[in-house]
Amino acid sequence: MCYGRIMAVTQGVPAGRPREFDLDQALDRAVEVFWRQGYEATSLADLTAAMKIGKPSLYAAFGNKEQLFRRVLDRYSEGPGSYAVRALEEPTARKVVEAFLKGAVEATTRPQCPHGCLGVQAALAASDDGVAVHDLLTAWRDSARAMLEVRFRAALAEGDLTKGADPARLARYVMTLSFGLAVQAAGGAEADELLGVVEEVLLGWRS
Repeated sequence: MCYGRIMAVTQGVPAGRPREFDLDQALDRAVEVFWRQGYEATSLADLTAAMKIGKPSLYAAFGNKEQLFRRVLDRYSEGPGSYAVRALEEPTARKVVEAFLKGAVEATTRPQCPHGCLGVQAALAASDDGVAVHDLLTAWRDSARAMLEVRFRAALAEGDLTKGADPARLARYVMTLSFGLAVQAAGGAEADELLGVVEEVLLGWRS
């Protein structure tokens, strides 16, 4: 596993019938497959091979491919993607932006993990079969943007942002930067290069 276990998952296990595989490990392996290949390029054969389980076990434990992906996205959000929620707890808007963007760099350039963002890689779903996942990821990204906007509105009310700042525009700006960093990471940019970009952004950040 490139990032280890995140949380224990025990729901759905019938009493008296222990599973023949580790549910946590199987889910973590599914995260890596979707993260590396995207949603549409990942087949059930890819998943069962990586998760080391058969199709009946996959369906019994996780449901179909789309249902599994929903579990995967939650898993990713609670693990590598958890920087987004933590960043909101920073004391100033500038610190929020710094933590958010540096967190994005760390999450997308982890050693032994796929580079880039699972939410960006998987969003390359284009066929009719991928519409539900496309919509899911759109809502996932918009949720992060909305949380940033709420945090920036609070900063504006507290006098932490200059009068006339637009929290909605700032939130979209930060999200655009974070996904740009993810694309650069997927293209092979190193962490120190991307952290340099973050430093350039912070130099021009409004107070």
